[in-house]
Amino acid sequence: MLTWGDEYPIHQTPEPVWVAGSDRNFYDRYFFNGYSKDGSIFFGAAFGVYPHLNIMDGAFSVVKDGVQRSVHLSRILNFERMDTRVGPMSIEVLQPLKSVRIKLEDAEGISADLTFEGRHFPVEEPRFTRRNGSRMVMDVTRMTQNGHWSGTITVDGETIDLRSDPFWGTRDRSWGVRPLGAQDPQPVVPEKPFQFYWIWTPMNFPNAAVYFHVNEDQEGDRWNTRSVFGMDGADANGLIHLANPDFKPEFKPGTRRVESAVLTATDPQGREHKVHYEPLGTFQMKGIGYGHPEWGHAAWKGEYAIGREDFKPADMPWNQPDNLHIQAISKVRHEGPDGQASEGIGALEQLFIGPHDESGWKELLDA
Repeated sequence: MLTWGDEYPIHQTPEPVWVAGSDRNFYDRYFFNGYSKDGSIFFGAAFGVYPHLNIMDGAFSVVKDGVQRSVHLSRILNFERMDTRVGPMSIEVLQPLKSVRIKLEDAEGISADLTFEGRHFPVEEPRFTRRNGSRMVMDVTRMTQNGHWSGTITVDGETIDLRSDPFWGTRDRSWGVRPLGAQDPQPVVPEKPFQFYWIWTPMNFPNAAVYFHVNEDQEGDRWNTRSVFGMDGADANGLIHLANPDFKPEFKPGTRRVESAVLTATDPQGREHKVHYEPLGTFQMKGIGYGHPEWGHAAWKGEYAIGREDFKPADMPWNQPDNLHIQAISKVRHEGPDGQASEGIGALEQLFIGPHDESGWKELLDA
């Protein structure tokens, strides 16, 4: 079966583009976030393609005045991966690796017309590979880019003009294999307690961006990590990779939510960089499908479906499983070499499940 994608040099296997290897859980996703410089407004979006489940879905969510408002969309893919539209939501690549446009046309009272412009060349994160016994659970590549937003968002008749209060943010593109849709009816035996320790934190400063992520196992061994400093306009060779990144969080008592944190790392000249985090608010990742009990990524919703939900993140129990995955809108301060310092803002994404010795966690969700 030939599709639009076969006209482009993007094949990943000897087969036509509608086939992506042999794994049921192959996916290809866009992710976006954006925020005002005081952190009072934060939005996120996700758009996923699942060729072997024949589903495409998207979501858009905005936090303002303590309320998170989300719209979710899903449709049959019809094996056409290049038609990046789900009902009123669409993604348009304006300039590869640089600029992308999101449109949402009157979707359950929420509209948006937004353009993202990258500040630096995308960061290629190390390939994420994780197995449960002999079974592949995660085999993913992701690129991440910080940038500026322009355009408008309208929620229930109120319009937010991103040009009047310049918005920063981040986008990523990830693809590969991860758990999707319905759970596997026959897990690997013997079953082991699930464990996942994840921090992903892109940050924007006036003239530069800083990026860090880490996955750790129970013993604190890092099975995937990267830290990068990028000045505005940096090309692929101009990104500065930071060594020995060390993230030290302090948690709110009785929770697994980060209350404050410090990141330290060294540049190629051996000079120390330090970032201090002060979380200001919470964005629930389930608002764009991550871990959502009804609108989870690649869930079968029929030929076409759309739905809206509103909630207050501050009122939601941290240890409810679908509330664990969040991005904390955070004020950040970068202290660089020679006493240089700057104030910025970013997202502190966190997902902590299962034991982690350094944090003192021994069970699935103790604190």
